[in-house]
This record gives sequence, structure tokens and C-alpha cells, in this order.
Amino acid sequence: MSNSALKLLTPRNCQVIFIDQQPQMAFGVQSIDRQSLKNNVIGLAKAAKAFDIPTTITSVESASFSGNTIPELLEVFPENKTLERTSMNSWDDQNVRDALAEHAKNGRKKIVVSGLWTEVCNLSFSLSCMKDTDYEIYMVADASGGTSVEAHQYAMERMIQVGVIPTTWQQVMLEWQRDWARKDTYDAVMDIVREHSGAYGMGVDYAYTMVHKAPARVAFGGSIGPNPVPNVDD
Repeated sequence: MSNSALKLLTPRNCQVIFIDQQPQMAFGVQSIDRQSLKNNVIGLAKAAKAFDIPTTITSVESASFSGNTIPELLEVFPENKTLERTSMNSWDDQNVRDALAEHAKNGRKKIVVSGLWTEVCNLSFSLSCMKDTDYEIYMVADASGGTSVEAHQYAMERMIQVGVIPTTWQQVMLEWQRDWARKDTYDAVMDIVREHSGAYGMGVDYAYTMVHKAPARVAFGGSIGPNPVPNVDD
């Protein structure tokens, strides 16, 4: 394994690409519960936003087949232009290659990938990208999905065999955070954890209210309003 691959992900050495997070693509996913998939995709997106990670969003055949990119993802990145294409392989598209290259100029050669489907769009992008460049691919397995458990599994195994690094969305976010003393992103990470990390998030809420004696959060208008986060040193 190369020395570069041994380096942890940081907010300065990587970028993110979301490939074809569109409804028709999600309809075909059978490798993961689709609501869990959506939760993980948006959790990863919010984490990328919180750490100011350059992010590329691609879509394929939106008008004729796949539908528009899921709105929750676009809401996280209202300033981003979605790169529409026709090829199943994002790497075939010059606009996608240019966007990734622009971010890579600043040393961001670790590309964190979340996409649909694992065995088609993710695999073809990863293999082509690694063949043509010195970029490293980090495949977010639980923010991607295939048309069957086997399709996802064997695509992941095939990619791993050629050097793609498997990961999960929460692992990526916590690798970016790394140190709880980093107060500039601490509150944002805790908000993402409470909203998207299931039992871990419930545990955070419990610790805040029962240990740190923070006031309970109150649901209003279908959303949860954050309270000031206690200092972890209290």
C-alpha cells in the first residue's frame, strides 16, 4: 500500500463526488434500505458542507429516465451546479473530469465517492479515474447502493482488488473531525450525528440532557431546533 493511502482523510486533502443520486436510480437499489441510503447520503453531504470540502454532483439522463437529483442533496449545496451527462461512466464526461481536476490542483487527490449504482456508475468511474490519474478513491459503501446485495458486494470487492478504499459515511465525517478539541466544527458534527446517526445520535442527546443538563430539544414545524451545545470539558 502506498504511503499516501496510509494518510488519514482531512478537510484539506480530499474532495467529494455524488454520482447520480436520483429517484429512478434509487428505485432500483436493493442492497440497502432506501430510506437508510438517503439518510446516509445527506449525512455525508452535510458533513462535507460543515468541513468545507469541495463537492461535485453529477446526474445522468435526468429528463428522459432518472429524474432530478434528490432535493435534500441540492439543498445542502444550493450554490453547486449539477453536472448532467449521458454516459453511465462519469469519468467519460469532460465537465466532471475538469471539476475534479480543479479541486485536485490544491492537493485534494483523495476522492470520496457516493453514488448509484455501485456496480455500474461507481465502479466504472473508479476504475477509469484510477487508470488515468494518481487520484485515490474512497468508496462510501453505505451511501451507495446496487441493484442487489450481490451486485453491491461484488462491485465493492472488485474495486477493492484494484486499490479502491472502502469506507462508510460516519467514518469519513469522524475522520475529518479527528479531534473533539476542534471547536470550529464540533457543533456542526454533533448536529449531524443527532439527526443522521441513529443510536449514536440518541446517545448524544441523552448525554447532553442527562449528564450535561442541557435543556431538551423541542420539535417544531417538523424539524428539531438545536440548543447550545455544552462545552465537552464541563
